[in-house]
Amino acid sequence: MNSPIRQSANPSIRKAIVIGSGVAGLAVAIRMAVKGYSVKVFERNAEPGGKLSFFEQDGYAFDAGPSLFTQPSNIEDLFECAGEPIADYFQYRSVPVACKYFFEDGTIVNAYTQVDQFARELESALGEDPVAVQKYLAKAEKAYEAIGRIFLDHSLHRRSTWLNKRILPALSATRISYLIQSMHDYHASNFRSPKTVQIFDRFATYNGSNPYKAPAMLSMIPHLEQNEGTFYPYGGMISITNALYKLALKKGVEFVFNTKVDKIIHQQGEVKAVRVGDMEFRADLVVSNMDVYYLYRDLLGDPSKAEAVLKRERSSSAMIFYWGIKKEFKELHLHNIFFTRDYEEEFRHLFETRQMYHDPTIYVNITSKMEQGHSAPGTENWFVMLNAPADIGQNWDQIRQKARASAIEKLSRILSTDIASLIDTERVLDPKGIEAQTLSHMGSLYGTSSNSKWAAFLRHPNFSSSIKGLYFTGGSVHPGGGIPLCLKSAKIVASMID
Repeated sequence: MNSPIRQSANPSIRKAIVIGSGVAGLAVAIRMAVKGYSVKVFERNAEPGGKLSFFEQDGYAFDAGPSLFTQPSNIEDLFECAGEPIADYFQYRSVPVACKYFFEDGTIVNAYTQVDQFARELESALGEDPVAVQKYLAKAEKAYEAIGRIFLDHSLHRRSTWLNKRILPALSATRISYLIQSMHDYHASNFRSPKTVQIFDRFATYNGSNPYKAPAMLSMIPHLEQNEGTFYPYGGMISITNALYKLALKKGVEFVFNTKVDKIIHQQGEVKAVRVGDMEFRADLVVSNMDVYYLYRDLLGDPSKAEAVLKRERSSSAMIFYWGIKKEFKELHLHNIFFTRDYEEEFRHLFETRQMYHDPTIYVNITSKMEQGHSAPGTENWFVMLNAPADIGQNWDQIRQKARASAIEKLSRILSTDIASLIDTERVLDPKGIEAQTLSHMGSLYGTSSNSKWAAFLRHPNFSSSIKGLYFTGGSVHPGGGIPLCLKSAKIVASMID
């Protein structure tokens, strides 16, 4: 027999329960507290943050998850909403080089965040037409301002969005090429250098997609990094989690860690409570920050809806090596990319054969470049990430060994240094581990991929159409994965309530 629903001392206060304390869960908890709700957050892990986590090992500090910080305005808006001075919680600075790119033939490109400087760099290094670069980024900005700001900042599943006065300008700014061309074909038609095309194709990975399949609409993504700028939060990415957690506590949010929600209780199409072990906690509304697949399968007991989620292609995942390196590399920056020779073949492996390519593109993030304390003098903390397919039961032990050997061989060759001999400490995270730690089904970093022109419209909405009071936030729902979009999803949910 079910236990009685636990009542608080003041049952008249509206109660919101948030499931999961990833960045979206933290943000929505803050916004609901500001609205006057009594907010309780249940988190299955021992700490907040979800993928945005941190660990130390043998004197090296590592941000374990997302490593790129763009659009600080999303966090600033959250602190403004809460009426708190952001400087008391969180500080950051701009980074002049968004990324440093290394090609197998020895070509190196610095992606400066000043458009004119970046255009000149591409002209000097690749023979690219600088005017073409400037025009491309201007179009990306226009597309984001006209289209992105309406479709990313609002629900696509509410009539009010389609009645918004900005809809007509957004639709008029939507070029046919954005819908019928792939991202790669669009880039190939804009640039003359294949290396420039490859640099801009990379932005499809920001939502775990394939540039040879994803629509050219995703060409607005480079605007965030190259036009608006790239930033570094002091203390590393974990400082985002720490700031939001501190702000949530300040606003009266209650956190319950090491505690898993077992069921969402609803009656007659309306949320009533959540069950945690043998206790039930009353809720006027529930916001889920967990992967919608697990929410339907486990918390709502609705396997048919869970299976419906899987009808949409999952995003890519990652193989991550955390290496303490006993040397400083002056030629490396905060963000570094070592490209594969055959980008199209790498993505064919990721989404068709579901295996890792033998010559992977490698991303290396080094926060010790930005501030002391993340590693000892003369050393560096390397976050080494390779694109990986979603987990469908592959032999990850075998894949991990091959991927490690490929990464070491490639980095050693390009940097003319024996990397293996410099690895002082190591930790590894594969798609299976990502799923175990964060409940991201199949280890997919961004929920579903954007490998079709309808992907944005097919993402799960931020509310339930059948259960009143149930809402969804985070990377597996609209508008998508990544810190900026997760923060936007929290704001969308808060705007729907009351």
